[in-house]
Amino acid sequence: MGKFAVIGLGKFGTTIATTLFESGAEVIAIDNDEQLIEDIKGQVTAAVALDSTNERALKQAGIAEMDAVILAIGNNIEVSILTSVLLKKIGVTNIHAKVDSKLHARILEMLGIKNVVFPEEQIGTQLAHSLLSSNVLNYYSLATGHTIVEMLVPQNYVGKTLQEIALPAEKNIHVVAIKYNLITVTEDGENLVEKKINDMPGANDIINEGDVLILLGSESNINSLIEQTSSKGNRI
Repeated sequence: MGKFAVIGLGKFGTTIATTLFESGAEVIAIDNDEQLIEDIKGQVTAAVALDSTNERALKQAGIAEMDAVILAIGNNIEVSILTSVLLKKIGVTNIHAKVDSKLHARILEMLGIKNVVFPEEQIGTQLAHSLLSSNVLNYYSLATGHTIVEMLVPQNYVGKTLQEIALPAEKNIHVVAIKYNLITVTEDGENLVEKKINDMPGANDIINEGDVLILLGSESNINSLIEQTSSKGNRI
């Protein structure tokens, strides 16, 4: 599942650290607040109290061995910048940094940090798209300019195959996976609903009512699809 370090245990960092750990990943949680370290113990692989601007301390924590480091220090630009420099210096190449302003993001990008996250902006964007279309469940903008969206299948897709809706060919949007509910009957005659995911959908797979499509495409193409399939337009 991978090895990760999360530096900064505010709400954002704590959520990422515990979610990764619950998913089976190895997680080292780091903060200079010993109380936050105590609070997260047992919810991650290891919790370490240290100053992230201390190069020696970072090395001793094994940061260079991680598959990725999540820098969740957003409210202290100076510490975030210094930590970023040290992470790069000790050989960490996969860094995801939380930022609270455009200036913060620009500085980190100048330092070579390609993956920056605006949590508040992301939430605002997701809410806006959810309000515009009842089909949109989640909306994620990537640093590459692409977007991943979880979309409840529009009514006019139901009963069709992926080949028939032809999203890759006609919209240049790729269907990454399909979430669906598998209904089985227990020995007592009760319906049991199990959430499943088809992460290798084929051209002949049929879309059913209630399915959720996970789509990847450029921001403009995804937004165009959302508009076209919204409850107001609902057309292909």
